Amino acid sequence: MKYLAAYLLLTAGGKTAPTAADVKNILASVGIEAEEERLNTLISSLEGKNVEELIAEGKEKMASVPTGGAVAASSGAAAGGAADAAPAEEKEEEKEESDDDMGFGLFD
Repeated sequence: MKYLAAYLLLTAGGKTAPTAADVKNILASVGIEAEEERLNTLISSLEGKNVEELIAEGKEKMASVPTGGAVAASSGAAAGGAADAAPAEEKEEEKEESDDDMGFGLFD
């Protein structure tokens, strides 16, 4: 991830085709030693590609990934509906067991 971040910083700075040496210089400026194999893999996989197009493609792919938020919300709504259907007698019993009868309050 740090290699990609450095690469993207270079492209944002106007460098259209950053080299491995460019990425190494960025990483070295913050005290990170670059691993040659990983860096070369990144540079070769991005060679000749437009970064803006790659980001747009990635956004499209991420939009199709289900996040699972809808499932949690729907199961939470079902649990909430079941709690609302509880008889009033149980709610009264809970009130009797509250801390009110202990003889002291929060600010006493």
